[in-house]
Amino acid sequence: MKFPRFRTIMLAPLVLFALLYLGAAVFLLLDDEAASPLAGEPARHETIAILGASGTAGDGILKAALADPEINEIHVITRRTTPRIDVGVASGKITMTRHMDYLDYSAVHEQIAAADAVYWAIGTSSFGVDEETYGKIHVDFPVRFVSEWLAVSRKDAISFHYISSSDISADSSMMWAREKVRAENALFDVAAGSNLRVIAYRPDYIGPTKEEAHIGQNLLYWFFAPVGAAVRATQIGQTMFEVTARGPEFDNGDRIGTRSIIKYSNAYQRRRGRVSVASSAED
Repeated sequence: MKFPRFRTIMLAPLVLFALLYLGAAVFLLLDDEAASPLAGEPARHETIAILGASGTAGDGILKAALADPEINEIHVITRRTTPRIDVGVASGKITMTRHMDYLDYSAVHEQIAAADAVYWAIGTSSFGVDEETYGKIHVDFPVRFVSEWLAVSRKDAISFHYISSSDISADSSMMWAREKVRAENALFDVAAGSNLRVIAYRPDYIGPTKEEAHIGQNLLYWFFAPVGAAVRATQIGQTMFEVTARGPEFDNGDRIGTRSIIKYSNAYQRRRGRVSVASSAED
């Protein structure tokens, strides 16, 4: 009996992977479903707040916000500044407030009360972090914020946009996946029956902005992007602003995955009069 050669055995999984990868990429290219145009005037979001603007996703959200003509004032609540925050402060569009205690927001009530929408990008890697600490950062911090924001806001309609993660479930064997679901559900519950909508974003890989990305991050982005498993941080920001602008089109408790992030980022780009795919992909 003649057995396959070792080289054939080794190559077969690679060939199968290549075929699956190419198939997924072609499917994505052929899937040209676009978001419907925005009906009517955009919902109010002239004044916003961003928490976590010094991180990877937050930097992209901030970059998109600085370029958005519908946003007049950005309250950045942060522990540390960045070159992009400094540029925004100098331009007059950003008001930065240093804040250290993310279980007590009494010192920033004035800033958050003014916000029509809040974009939350605070988080940490689960590597080397125990469950209690991870839960405190990803659940307790935003839940406390939303509770205090509801107490001080006098706006008719407000929205909170939370970066969660893909492939998560309450019965996952991975601590971080369970905690992300717990965060989503807790936030949705706090907002239930109020004038607040909480929207959760579930991206796969998040590529940093061009200014912040190193070669390894760029390679990861360009590997995952063709099969719809990666977005740029700025695309998340653009999608958040598009979702905010669409107001009641989205309900409290809605979850938006990677493909929808790309779709609404493209819709935002079209509404802004730009070439969607090229400009969003190139950041």
